[in-house]
Amino acid sequence: MRILLDNCTPRGVIPALQGHEVKECRSQGWDRLRNGDLLRAAEAAGFDVFITTYQSLPQQQNLRSRGIAVVILESNRWRIIRQDLPRILTAVERAQPGKLIQVTFGDKE
Repeated sequence: MRILLDNCTPRGVIPALQGHEVKECRSQGWDRLRNGDLLRAAEAAGFDVFITTYQSLPQQQNLRSRGIAVVILESNRWRIIRQDLPRILTAVERAQPGKLIQVTFGDKE
């Protein structure tokens, strides 16, 4: 599966996605693209899943019409995320085009 990490997603997530091809928006030259433009670029490049922490994305974009799945992490704080990395992998593996999966974490402090 091809996965794109948004700029706000900690890089520490990458090792948890072993077995998948993971790229960052920065490495694609898309660090200035936002919302719909970013999703269109990711779809055109053949990405299957977009991982972000941008909570407002579902209100701003019609994800059902998309050919990419979106996984939204409820936090971008590494100390919270690192404790539940398997949840992110599970969400990615369940992801389907046009669907949104929100990942919550146990201890938000």
